[in-house]
Parts: sequence; C-alpha cells; structure tokens
Amino acid sequence: MSETKPSSNPSSNPSSLGDEIVARIDQLAAISETPEHLARIFLTEEHRKAADLILSWMREAGMSAHLDAIGNVCGRYEGERPGLPALMLGSHYDTVRDAGRWDGPLGVITAIACVADLNRRGKRLPFAIEIVGFADEEGVRFASTLLGSRAVAGTFDASVLNTRDRAGTSMRDALIQFGLDPDHIGKAARARRELLGYVELHIEQGPVLEQKALPVGVVTAISGATRLAANLTGFAGHAGTVPMPLRRDALTGAAECIVAIEQFCRSDEAGLVGTVGYISAMPGATNVIPGKVSFTMDIRSQSDMHRKRAVADIVRQIEAIAKRRELALQIDVTHENRSVPCAPWLKTQIAAAVAAEGHAVFELPSGAGHDGMAMVDIADIGMIFVRCRGGISHNPAEHVELADADTGARVLLRFIENFRAHGAVNS
Repeated sequence: MSETKPSSNPSSNPSSLGDEIVARIDQLAAISETPEHLARIFLTEEHRKAADLILSWMREAGMSAHLDAIGNVCGRYEGERPGLPALMLGSHYDTVRDAGRWDGPLGVITAIACVADLNRRGKRLPFAIEIVGFADEEGVRFASTLLGSRAVAGTFDASVLNTRDRAGTSMRDALIQFGLDPDHIGKAARARRELLGYVELHIEQGPVLEQKALPVGVVTAISGATRLAANLTGFAGHAGTVPMPLRRDALTGAAECIVAIEQFCRSDEAGLVGTVGYISAMPGATNVIPGKVSFTMDIRSQSDMHRKRAVADIVRQIEAIAKRRELALQIDVTHENRSVPCAPWLKTQIAAAVAAEGHAVFELPSGAGHDGMAMVDIADIGMIFVRCRGGISHNPAEHVELADADTGARVLLRFIENFRAHGAVNS
C-alpha cells in the first residue's frame, strides 16, 4: 500500500456522477432474456437493444458512435483537434446467465459519464477519448471468450466462426442474422499507433477491497490461468466385501489430490490460487467403491513462470498419490492463458488520481480475466477496481454502493483530465 500526492490539476468534482451511473446500470439490467434472470448474450435481441441504448448514451455525451463489425459499441470524443490519437476506455456489456448487473457495464457507463461531464463543461483534451463496449467477453454463447476485444486487437480467430451454440446456430450465421458481415470482422481492428493506452474500470469481483475498507484499487496485473482435467481410474467393487487395504478407490484418491492442491496453494506466498470446481465419480452408487473419478483444476497467478512451476509441482504430487494408491492417471491441459501486467506508467497515473481523491492507494491483482488480456496486444493497459459487496460476482446478488460508483467515476475522471501519454511522462 502506498500514498501519492494530489494532482495539481483536479477534476471538476461533480456533485454525483454516481446517481446517473446507478440509474443507467438499472436501465441496462432491464434488458434481459427474462425478467427473473439477467442474461444478455452475444448476437441476440437483447444484445441489439442494449447496443442501441448505449449508443444513444454515447451520442448524448457528445460522442460520435457506431456499431462495429463484431457488434461492439464504439464512441469517440474528439480532442483539441480532430484525428488525434485516443485514450481508450471500456469494458463489456454481455453477461453470464443469471448474472449480476455490474460486471462489465459499470466500466462502460462510468466512462460515458466522465465524457459527458467533460462535454457539459466544453472541455477538450490534447488527445481523443474512445469508449468501447465489448460485445462478448464472457463467451457464454459460443464458448470462446474475448470475442469483441480480440476483434479490436486484430487477433480474432476466424475459425471460431464455425462454432455452434446449443441450438446449432453457427457464429457466422448468428452474425448475419444480427445484420453484420462475418467477412468484415477485420475492419474492427485498430492499430497501435491510434491508441495511447487502454484503461478499464471494473468491479473487483472479489472481497479484498471490502476487507481493506477501500472503495477503489489499482490493478497490478490480470492473472494467467492454467486449467487441467484429471482422470483417476481404480477398480469398482462391492462396498461391503472388499477390505480397506485391498481397495483401489478412485474417489478417496481424488480427495487426497484435492486436499494436496489446496494445501500447496495456501502455502504459496506469491498469491497463487487453485480451485477444483468439478468432480464426477463413477459408477456413482452408494454401495459401490468408485472406480473412476474425473475432476478439474484451475491454477492462477500474476506470474506465468510461477504458475507454470506450480502446475508442474502439483502434477508431480498428483502422480505420486496415484502411484501410491495404484490408480491409473491421465491429466490434460484444457486451457492456458498468459498473465497480463498493467503498465507501470498507467498504474502511476491511476494511483495519483486515487490519492488526489483522498483515498489510500492499494494495489492488487485481478484473478478474473478481462478484455485487457486481448487489448494488451495493441496498447499498454491499466485497470481500476471498484469495491463490490461481499466480493460477489456472476450472481444476482452482485452489488456496488452508490458512493463507491461515484468514487470510481471521480477517480476515472481525474485520471482522464490529468492523463499524459507515455512519452510525455518520460520527458
């Protein structure tokens, strides 16, 4: 934790940007597949309605705005003269199923509120501001995440166009039905020279800021993740007739593995986290010794090297347990995502804005993935976390207090008004 001095050029400190932000969060949350369970999924009718609403807010804020080739909503507020490079702000506006209303939209709506404040004061900056509401970050419909931001970063994998949703509709057909041309997705890509940086405000999705009694935090990095699928095979037998020393129980073996994973991660001093989120035992009968068990592992760290070493150590422990218990073992890596550090020069400016608003500067990593993981390919990235109640996310109970929404907006607005491009910082 560190303190920074207030900026010499404070923002306008509006009475409350939070009221407007919370009202719009509620308005956007009303756009859902069903009133009972918030779901706003890529390339659906709800996606179109939400996009139209956000575009209208961008235009009201004094921005030119359009829908790009993947369905992202894009707004631009010109600088002191047209065509200047832009500071890009954004987040996503799709949701998981039975979602909370803050994950993603808070970043988009807060950025729009900040630009609207600048516009009301007639203030132009020595750079443009662009806001992007990414169409698909969660990957619910086609099981491929960061589709919107990958398109902007120019790293969209065209092979996913052939992926089908549960109803059998391909992504290519869904884009066409939505009114977009899948062959033009490349037009959404931006060049590094056009952007000065990418900054995302987002709810923390964890309990750390609440524990520290802080409304906002400065993100250090987006943690990388390795996901693995493990299968242990023993021998099914009668629960009453096979003596304990003669059993090859796959479930008790899995239990020992799971405890070993937890103990390994809890003893790590570098912030490693590990989760076994799924387990299945066969044949799954009360009076039968389990002969086969499948379980998953999710291992995350800010450091790719540390994560990879940890995964190797965990696998060795699981192999030793399987060997000792005479269980056959198969482990496959199902997902690998690199860690993404936030740029030090952006962290410094975000920290200065936090301190200038009168709050302690606290740095923390993001354990969840964000659009910045794709955007880092074309811009340095920074992130601001806003406290959420109980650290709850991806759940209808997800909540941000109005005062914290307002604080996040004040920090972002101050950051924008005092923003200096990287070269200017070094000069």
